Amino acid sequence: MKKTLLALLASSLIAFSTMGCLSTSSTTSAGSVGADRQQLMLFSEEDMETSANESYAQIIAEAKKAGTLNVNAATTNRVQTIAKRLIAQTGSFREDALKWDWQVNVITEDTVNAWCMAGGKIVVYTGIIEYLNLTDGELAAVMGHEISHALREHSREQASSSALTSVGTSVLSQLAGFGTVGTTAVQLAAEYCLTLPFSRKHETEADNVGTELMARAGYDPNEAVSIWKKMSALTTSSTPEILSTHPSNESRIKNLTEIAKKVYPLYEAANK
Repeated sequence: MKKTLLALLASSLIAFSTMGCLSTSSTTSAGSVGADRQQLMLFSEEDMETSANESYAQIIAEAKKAGTLNVNAATTNRVQTIAKRLIAQTGSFREDALKWDWQVNVITEDTVNAWCMAGGKIVVYTGIIEYLNLTDGELAAVMGHEISHALREHSREQASSSALTSVGTSVLSQLAGFGTVGTTAVQLAAEYCLTLPFSRKHETEADNVGTELMARAGYDPNEAVSIWKKMSALTTSSTPEILSTHPSNESRIKNLTEIAKKVYPLYEAANK
């Protein structure tokens, strides 16, 4: 009976989606940058967070085994201190984020990347800090951007869109307990947080929200512009992972410059 009902729900979701009848909601309040776009979510927040926790635990365990987790105490303290200031401002967009089980770790690896999974699981790779010689403000811009993906639940939204447009009945029927090939929790988190690219819409939102977060935390928002100029300059045939799907063109720099102006008063207020 349970499988029958779930299967019915799955087919109903598909039918409703084709008629534009699925309800939407916004994961955050607008903030100063207007981040309150309506989002379609088919997967639950709990499911995505569970999958993120499992995937995160696996990555941390592998880093511990390899002896690359939080190797340099000064670097780890620096990253965690900046993260703490940013996290303290997440309530401006969603109050529940202040109660997330935030975890912040540094992995010693040449990878020019950083990410934040659902529920506040953050990893920064030393490669991005060292290769770009990041200032604290620039590091705050990178981390603020990644935290914003989690606040806006872009991974959950992207998984939901994929379920409707790419995988369709296959994914939904698997959720209902059918099919021989299932997507595990770890695969879900890895696929939609670490592997698949976010859309340009998601990237712009993360830029905007992240820049507001850093300004509220007392970091000059103009450093969000400088970090993306640095990273844009790295676009070559061997583009770093963090830039592999991020728009790094003039329009992005222009947008960040305007957002920095908009949130600059928040930076000034934080430093009074």
